[in-house]
Amino acid sequence: MEIRAFRGWRYCVGPDRDVSRYIAPPYDILSERDKQELLAASDKNIVAVDMPHVPPKDLGPEHLYREAAERLKQWRTSGVLRREDRPAVYVYEQAFRRAGRDYTRRALLCGVRATEPGKDVIPHEHTFPGPKADRLKLTECTQMQLSPIFGFYSEPSGVVAGAISRAADGPPDARGVLRGVTEKLWAVTDAAAIGDIARALRDTPVFIADGHHRYTTQLNYRDALAAARTDPNHEANFVLFALVARDDPGLLILPTHRIIRGMKKSFSIQRLIDNSPEFAWERCSVHSEDLGDADGMLRPYGAGAMALIDARPRELWIARLKDRQAMNKIAPEQVDAWRALDVAVLHKLIIDKDLEPWRTPGLSIEYTPDGKGVLAACTSGAAQLGICLQATPLSAVEAVARAGQVMPHKSTYFYPKLSTGMVLKPLE
Repeated sequence: MEIRAFRGWRYCVGPDRDVSRYIAPPYDILSERDKQELLAASDKNIVAVDMPHVPPKDLGPEHLYREAAERLKQWRTSGVLRREDRPAVYVYEQAFRRAGRDYTRRALLCGVRATEPGKDVIPHEHTFPGPKADRLKLTECTQMQLSPIFGFYSEPSGVVAGAISRAADGPPDARGVLRGVTEKLWAVTDAAAIGDIARALRDTPVFIADGHHRYTTQLNYRDALAAARTDPNHEANFVLFALVARDDPGLLILPTHRIIRGMKKSFSIQRLIDNSPEFAWERCSVHSEDLGDADGMLRPYGAGAMALIDARPRELWIARLKDRQAMNKIAPEQVDAWRALDVAVLHKLIIDKDLEPWRTPGLSIEYTPDGKGVLAACTSGAAQLGICLQATPLSAVEAVARAGQVMPHKSTYFYPKLSTGMVLKPLE
């Protein structure tokens, strides 16, 4: 991939450099209530610009995007935001606690040349028209990339890791806390250091971890911009990425569990077991604290083991596929790496096939990384079936992506999410 420094826009804050009131989670995981809570802390929170239409799953009224762009312009002219004096790449650190352990994850924020997916930039998810239309309209109006694409890469020379470590030795240029995650940012403006980083990454592809809709949006924006088509160095040809090393100990993937509602009232997990000969089943006791780390709870049962929770009565069963040939038969068009995914097994064999006798037009699936929430939904009667999975390994993401395939819907949850507002990248 080709990376480039840029003169980013950052919040202008006091000596404490605290941006906690101004940063936000990514737009696609926020509700209207979340937005209002962030704005209650500060009406200058980036969500006021980044989320003009709620929910951002479809294109909203034109005036909302223009109002967001005008608000951003006012922040720039009034000094709420200040532009970097020199081109920079940024070291971005997130420190957090998960399942009783402390983690630190570091990323390099920089521009990455926008290329068609598959060689330098490798995706693994489908994208949908509605969210892309929303993001494109916002980008057209603001001429700014408000949040980074989350990518991971492999660079065995250690050049990039060394540069990141040296930058993070000093006091950060911005700091904050968002939803329990400590955020820090350092601007690296030394041209020699940036050149070393760029050379180290030149022949290295980046895998998109999160932000597929935003990346496709940036490609569409670039393609529609005459100036970007005629000038290969135009800012719109470079997309803001947060690049995380593949071996970073803080690069965590959480499982995304399923909560199922709207099936026929005759459903029970015992009937599902009777209709699922491809699986071996083992009944277990249900403990809420265990499901707080469902991945860890399931791991001793072996690769591919998943937990299914019934609401009537509350029961938990471990399901394990007996023979992988069942996936070869039901999904012959897919590559082996895809057929080996837990989420592929779940959807192809259980949800699409074995649950068919209880399917209704009103069947719905909710996705969550919160195992305790799955149990609570079943216990309260708000759901008929909860399914907890193990996390998808990073190697599986790479294998499916390199094969040119896409993962099943909601296969990965890279944790924590990158925050929006630490630095903005201009596109004009």
